[in-house]
Amino acid sequence: MKKTVFVFTLVALLLSGCTGKTDKLGGKKGSSGKTLELMVVADKEVYSGEIKALVDSIFGGLQDCLPQPEKKFDIVHIAKTSFESVEMFRVHRNVLLLDINPENNNKVYRHKDKYAAPQVIFDMAAKDRKSLDSMIRAYEETIMSDMYEAEHKRVWKAYKGEEGYEIEQKVKEKLGVELTLSQNYGVAKMEKDFGWVRIEAKDFGMGILVQKYEYKDKGQFDEKRMLDSLDSLMCRHVPGPSEGSYMGIERRRDSVSGEYLMEIKSQTVQFPTGTYCVETRGCWRLFGNYMGGPFVSYAVLSPDNKELVTVTGYVYCPRNKPYTKRDLLMQLESVCYSLKF
Repeated sequence: MKKTVFVFTLVALLLSGCTGKTDKLGGKKGSSGKTLELMVVADKEVYSGEIKALVDSIFGGLQDCLPQPEKKFDIVHIAKTSFESVEMFRVHRNVLLLDINPENNNKVYRHKDKYAAPQVIFDMAAKDRKSLDSMIRAYEETIMSDMYEAEHKRVWKAYKGEEGYEIEQKVKEKLGVELTLSQNYGVAKMEKDFGWVRIEAKDFGMGILVQKYEYKDKGQFDEKRMLDSLDSLMCRHVPGPSEGSYMGIERRRDSVSGEYLMEIKSQTVQFPTGTYCVETRGCWRLFGNYMGGPFVSYAVLSPDNKELVTVTGYVYCPRNKPYTKRDLLMQLESVCYSLKF
């Protein structure tokens, strides 16, 4: 029964474009739109040529560190008149409004939860195409960050109807941290300073690994040390289906260039805890077998600077239909972002 409930919820999260129900807290309707879908609202003469190419390259560019190419956002374009007259469009979760008029004042307006919740609208009013180009480039990281935040809020909101209180309590008791988890997660392993929860469905698998360490110095955030630590963690705790197989980080290199065959990327990010955090993305593989997929890991410093907690989400989705690795990973990223000490 739980698996049926989860599949229904996942389809609603990833595939639905319908307007949601009223938000009990804010009194606003739930926002619409598929996972990581961006609605560009602009007249045809505005959303064309170099402006369209720029938007497509930034928001429709390839997501980092996935085994197969997938776009950061799926872009949908509609005219301003359609947005203004049709409520279904106004309650879309991620909206980019582009307007060019000589009387505009070259300003960017950011609206959160204006027509629905969660929702982010960036309204760019430019005098000419050159000004609009500059505005898009200047705000691209802010737009991306705010829209990802809206995606996280959507997942948390969806989980509220089916929170896994028992599994959340087990994580809290054993690890001393809190995560927002649905009741569809099961405990694969839970011990002092380490926890592994996962979902095994027909078409995919996904899981979260949590590890606590004593914080000693900032060198623990070095990319190689973090990869070595995560590699060791997976080897010890995550066995594969065949005897002797185990999970590990995909770190094979090209024999000529020396570059990783599968991209690995680390960067500092703003985390809800407000403490220092390094995000690492890459791919995992099963040693001794033929499975693999993407992962995202967050190394988060505790507020008292005494502990380092790594929260790692991984996805196994060989078919990529009806679910995509990008969208499943976004759900796991949302769970990681719910971390509280």
